[in-house]
Amino acid sequence: MSEKNYSPIGIDLEKDKAYSWCTCSHSSNQPFCDGSHRAQNATPPMRFTVEEDKKAFLCTCKKTSNPPYCDGSHNK
Repeated sequence: MSEKNYSPIGIDLEKDKAYSWCTCSHSSNQPFCDGSHRAQNATPPMRFTVEEDKKAFLCTCKKTSNPPYCDGSHNK
């Protein structure tokens, strides 16, 4: 059985654009929400925006202490 890859995903984020980061791990569109949490009765997404265009590494393991950004928790 293959182990799930929890490496962060690099995303070019756009200023003032609304994003919905998946908090439940059920989305097939990681790191973003695709609505799968509804069928799974899981946690809703975290909505966020950024104040400037930037590249960021978004968490996929959902253990970060700085959501939605990766803090290396997947390595612990």
